[in-house]
Amino acid sequence: MITGLWNGISGLNSFEKALSTQSNNVTNSNTIGHKSDRLSFEDMMYQSGYGKGVTVQSVDKNFAQGNLRLTGNDLDVAIEGKGFFIVNDPITGEDFYTRAGNFKMGSDGTLQTIDSKKILGSQTNITNLVSSDDTVEFNSNYSRSITSKQISTADYVESINAKVTDYRQSAQDSGISGIDFKTKESKIADIEELISNYNEKLELFMSDTSAPNVSSISQQIQIPFSSFSTDLVSKKDFVEITIDGNQIRQDFNTDSQTTMNLLADKISSLVGLDASVDNAGLLTIDGLIPGKDLNINSAAINDISPPVNEIIAPIEGSGKAMVDSARNALKKAIELADAKFLEMTHTISNTVNNTTNVGELQLKLDSLNISENVFGSLSIEDGVIYAKDGDNKFLIGKLETVQFTNPNGLSPQGDNLYSITNEAGEMINASYSNKLVGGSLELSNTDLGEGLVDLMVYQRAFEASSKSITTSDEFLKTAIQLKK
Repeated sequence: MITGLWNGISGLNSFEKALSTQSNNVTNSNTIGHKSDRLSFEDMMYQSGYGKGVTVQSVDKNFAQGNLRLTGNDLDVAIEGKGFFIVNDPITGEDFYTRAGNFKMGSDGTLQTIDSKKILGSQTNITNLVSSDDTVEFNSNYSRSITSKQISTADYVESINAKVTDYRQSAQDSGISGIDFKTKESKIADIEELISNYNEKLELFMSDTSAPNVSSISQQIQIPFSSFSTDLVSKKDFVEITIDGNQIRQDFNTDSQTTMNLLADKISSLVGLDASVDNAGLLTIDGLIPGKDLNINSAAINDISPPVNEIIAPIEGSGKAMVDSARNALKKAIELADAKFLEMTHTISNTVNNTTNVGELQLKLDSLNISENVFGSLSIEDGVIYAKDGDNKFLIGKLETVQFTNPNGLSPQGDNLYSITNEAGEMINASYSNKLVGGSLELSNTDLGEGLVDLMVYQRAFEASSKSITTSDEFLKTAIQLKK
């Protein structure tokens, strides 16, 4: 009878804990990233074959995946799979871990939880800066976007952004007739063609980032019009050249040298070509687009056909070196038009274990020395953070996630946070165990139907335990009365 009392008390204690646990699950059914608690019971010691009651064996977190809900918010991100975001308390310096991805930008520009704890990850690095002068960030002078590409490989994530000043306004005629003479219009046309070529080479590189690095080479052709001084003497004389099936002809004008100079000027006016001629009649034609075949079919001075000599053969190139060649050719043409070129490459490595080398994630473009514009339109794609400023999209950071060999060893701290304990085991990079979904949140994994049923079961078990106490009490009263 006394045993029945203690068994009932153990039931009251255990099922009171069970009711608290399951009611906590139910009340957190709308808590972002909440993981429900799972209760396990065990029987207590036995004596002479009789049990001595029940106790709570353990309360474990159920880390099963919660449903994802699309929110459309730029800084919301959900973990699909294993792992936790890394959170740092700036006051205590302690690190925590969370599944809740409802983030915000703090007043200092860093990515934070709703209660102002810092989200840790990998900050971007400028791995390549190409500038016409000492400019190191985009300002209002760089009015035209040349390219904005994002590259993602197994080894790294990268963004390449290039802008220029207004070359249409700054370009002017330059050079002297016969020696690299370029009109304003031909300079602009060359730049437009080189911009197109640069983007084509970037797309080609993006299709195969493992291609070997081979630099592109521009073609050079020389044609010796060595008899020009004697053959260009009257109005019936002419000199001509055929490029890509188009005949460029220059009739005699003033004198032989002037005639040859004017031919070179006509060639230089063609898109992607530059020509000069010396006083010995040697015409040199340079391709401005690396790797492109000039297709010079024939040349003639009256009825004489001098040889067309390829001095430098074009090489298309491949890999990053091909892209660099196209970029350098474009930069040279832009500077010839008295304009300025600026390109930034931002890279984050995927090959190292980033869980031990993480820091605050700055989101303001001016603080990152990217642009004088403070804010860009933010987005998170597969955990990678981008900021869009006009037509340019910059890689600015990457969320890092970690997992533990025994996640049930983590200690719940409230506010959707967990702290690490020895029981949690080793902390490892979780980037290959999950997918980070931007514009979404993970919901609580509480099963409301199961929770409500469990609450009723625990309530009945609590009532039954209390009944066993009152029943044992009745037995004791009867026994005492029999003694009397």
